[in-house]
Amino acid sequence: FIAIGLLLACLELSPEAQAVVPPPDGGYPGSNTAEGQNALLSRTTGTFNTAVGWFSLESGTAGNYNTGLGAATLVLNTAGENTATGAGALLSNTTGSGNTADGAFALLSNATGFRNAATGRFALFNNTTGSFNTAHGVDALYSNTAGDGNTANGLSALAFNTTGAFNIALGTSAGQNLTT
Repeated sequence: FIAIGLLLACLELSPEAQAVVPPPDGGYPGSNTAEGQNALLSRTTGTFNTAVGWFSLESGTAGNYNTGLGAATLVLNTAGENTATGAGALLSNTTGSGNTADGAFALLSNATGFRNAATGRFALFNNTTGSFNTAHGVDALYSNTAGDGNTANGLSALAFNTTGAFNIALGTSAGQNLTT
């Protein structure tokens, strides 16, 4: 009886649990979560999406497993398995899937390119249809539009490549004069 008495005394003295006010958004149908003006506005059947920021994933209707963190991330996206972090990241993506953009305006122009990874402000900025590219560094593969299978690591690496494919550039400004 002493143990039960002590337990009841502890529960009586514990702080009262309180709900978060205002309650967080989320818990939408399809296990979707949204916070921000027009975030996930057009979602109809898409599942397991997270949109945080102004117009983040605004056009996403049926895409699944997308994450948009930042203003205007994945605004036109209808595909799945994309991750965008930073203002304007993957803004123009429509049907490209499996892309990762981390940095303000990374993969901004991508429309249908898939399986790209861009880390750094303006990385793969002009890419529209190129796929299987990896760009790490500010302005890395900046001008790439349709080149496939490129790897650029470093500030402005392969910055002027537009359609060249299967290039590797390591270091600041490496391969900067290569265009095609």
